[in-house]
Amino acid sequence: MNNHGEENDSHLSEVPSEPLEWNFSQVFGERAAGEDVQEVDIISAIEFDKTGEHLATGDRGGRVVLFERTDTKDHGYRRDLERMDYSMSRQPEFRYKTEFQSHEPEFDYLKSLEIEEKINKIRWCQTANSALFLLSTNDKTIKFWKVQEKKVKKICDMNVDPSKSVGNSCVAGTSNLTSQKQYLANGGCSERSYDHLNKEFPFPREGIPSLRLPTVASHETGLVASCRRIYAHAHDYHINSISTNSDGETFISADDLRINLWNLDISNQSFNIVDVKPTNMEDLTEVITSAEFHPTHCNTLAYSSSKGSIRLIDLRQSALCDTHTKLFEVQEAAGSKSFFTEIIASVSDIKFGRDGRHILSRDYMTLKLWDINMDSGPVATFQVHEHLRPKLCDLYENDSIFDKFECCLSGDGMRIATGSYSNLFRIFGCTTGSTEATTLEASKNPMRRQVQTPSRPSRSLGSLTRGARRDSGSADANGNTFDFTTKLLHLAWHPTENSIACAAANSLYMYNA
Repeated sequence: MNNHGEENDSHLSEVPSEPLEWNFSQVFGERAAGEDVQEVDIISAIEFDKTGEHLATGDRGGRVVLFERTDTKDHGYRRDLERMDYSMSRQPEFRYKTEFQSHEPEFDYLKSLEIEEKINKIRWCQTANSALFLLSTNDKTIKFWKVQEKKVKKICDMNVDPSKSVGNSCVAGTSNLTSQKQYLANGGCSERSYDHLNKEFPFPREGIPSLRLPTVASHETGLVASCRRIYAHAHDYHINSISTNSDGETFISADDLRINLWNLDISNQSFNIVDVKPTNMEDLTEVITSAEFHPTHCNTLAYSSSKGSIRLIDLRQSALCDTHTKLFEVQEAAGSKSFFTEIIASVSDIKFGRDGRHILSRDYMTLKLWDINMDSGPVATFQVHEHLRPKLCDLYENDSIFDKFECCLSGDGMRIATGSYSNLFRIFGCTTGSTEATTLEASKNPMRRQVQTPSRPSRSLGSLTRGARRDSGSADANGNTFDFTTKLLHLAWHPTENSIACAAANSLYMYNA
């Protein structure tokens, strides 16, 4: 998409992209029919690392689970495969790597407030020395984790004749020696245990001529997760976002009223860079809903609000960035406001495109794609929940209208995706003239409830910059009603391939095209 006809090196090309054919790839934690889902097992965060070789999920029980890709490792590195002109498998495969308990439930005695262990966000940090680093946060506390392989050390070479031991039996013999001896108060051992050992190990009659000191040997390796730093006591309200900076040294954390800037190496100090708290809380009209750093410019970040606006700020302007450099918002037509207008306009998630040129935002009804060089309005609007507009009263009554759906962009910037109800998720093409609008279900048969989208004529650049609208349909092909109790809130797009990971309750589904 060009900005007023100017040259643009963006990945959003003039040629419409062909709709992709999506296939089921893998599922982790699939539940059997009729099986109840435990609240603590429901996935609450998903994130690929920058290479796409690792995937992390967090759940409401405070656990972080890591997965690693195996189809590239089995055949060597990609660079080697390209040299050999090796045809990469179209179906990426991941396997379980490890998991650890990131957060525990806490209680704030000063405020008489229970802090749940649920993982709100996970963000990967730069790797070093083959170790993985990531940030995880619940409502109040951010933790910096290091995951690396460590060799498991075992004690061996005890006073047992090696010729009479096979394999690792010396280690087993050691445990028998220590566990089956009945030690007495004076440090000796009972005769019964000695006789028992005699049956297992034939000690020579003349005794053992010399004692050998046991040695510590390293055997197989195991993954160990260690918490390196804890960033706490900096937020009075619930943390809704964390985002790592491209400089590899800093990150931001955002709650309803403030955004703080941290250094990864310093856990006891942060700088407040955005503060929207009014002097009188009765004057509060909007809150911060999401925040993210620019992918390449370490001085630029964006944050969204409950009024549907997105603000771009420059950290070089001042220490406290109360003024924004650009404001992106849609002006509501006069007389069109209702009780639900501000609720459905609230932005639940924003993501920068990989090129840093575009910002994708998700509110309750739509996805909007913004060009950071054009603040007059979104370059495209994609209808996600327009079919629910007549049911806003019911959605308000059951609190579904406050659900916070995430969004994501493909690595090439040609497609976007977001979740919906009935475990459905939508994928749209966002190149000029594209009519791609696919609805898939998070199941082993993603096309089972495919919504047929009628073809639309290609649009010119001018119509696209004016804010073209696309509807994804209001019902599935089988005429089934939407189930508001099953919602797909969290999903992530692989950074370099057309592969999507999404969470349906406690199950992690992966699809590729």
